Amino acid sequence: MTHAVNERGQSAPQDAKPADSSKALYGGTSSRRVTVRDIARAKERGERWPMLTAYDAMTASVFDDAGIPVMLVGDSMGNCHLGYDSTVPVTMDEMTILTAAVVRGTKRAMIVADLPFGSYQEGPVQALRSATRLLKEAGAGAVKLEGGERSAHQIELLVQSGVPVMAHVGLTPQSVLAFGGNVVQGRGDEAAQQLLRDVKAVQDAGAFAVVLELIPAELAAEVTRSLHIPTVGIGAGPDCDAQVLVWTDMAGLTKWPGRTPKFLKQYADLRTVLGDAAKAFAQDVVGGAYPDAEHSFH
Repeated sequence: MTHAVNERGQSAPQDAKPADSSKALYGGTSSRRVTVRDIARAKERGERWPMLTAYDAMTASVFDDAGIPVMLVGDSMGNCHLGYDSTVPVTMDEMTILTAAVVRGTKRAMIVADLPFGSYQEGPVQALRSATRLLKEAGAGAVKLEGGERSAHQIELLVQSGVPVMAHVGLTPQSVLAFGGNVVQGRGDEAAQQLLRDVKAVQDAGAFAVVLELIPAELAAEVTRSLHIPTVGIGAGPDCDAQVLVWTDMAGLTKWPGRTPKFLKQYADLRTVLGDAAKAFAQDVVGGAYPDAEHSFH
């Protein structure tokens, strides 16, 4: 079989059939759950796709209706949903409850649940126990864990046991204390080579995709070309196979203490919208305009 280069510079079978738009991850018409096979085929087609976080059934249903094919119940819930200062305090109980809610609120999207800090670092057996809980109790379709070479053994056992795994390298928020903050990773030859070893390790261990967070765009492009599994970028430039954002960041609900991160594009200003709605409600109540006759029973 001969190969041609698709529009993204990736090798694709020259005699492959034209892409069926009904099978696209975003914009496809299938109502069944997105699977790892669908994601692998999107990589083969050179198809880009979006991923958003979700932490509750109502928000997840909105994103599902919008066609978002993959949702991440991220441990970012610690910062933007549970009021913690970081992702570190998030527990398995919290992750399980919120993942189950997101699953109940969706019909098509693949739901990926984070393994929180302390739920897999002890080794593969602990990782399998934690992942099994998210699949059995919450209904997740896959799990995500942080780390490259250091997490390869965990990924390998999970995959061998039938658990789809999304890996996460670059800036790994659970290790932010060790990094000394949200610092771009992979800069310099030594750091870049380590990141390349990390992505190869998680691919070889069986991960079906890998998140690349806060790394130079050129390095992310090199990684994306070198892997046969999809890359999901967040602060990793335009050449990844997919892009993910924390939904409260994307929709302008997050209140940033300083300037917003360079990679973040806000697509709405929900903080202002909700604030204005709350003020309008309060003014109506204080002024006696609500409830009026139209909103009262007689």
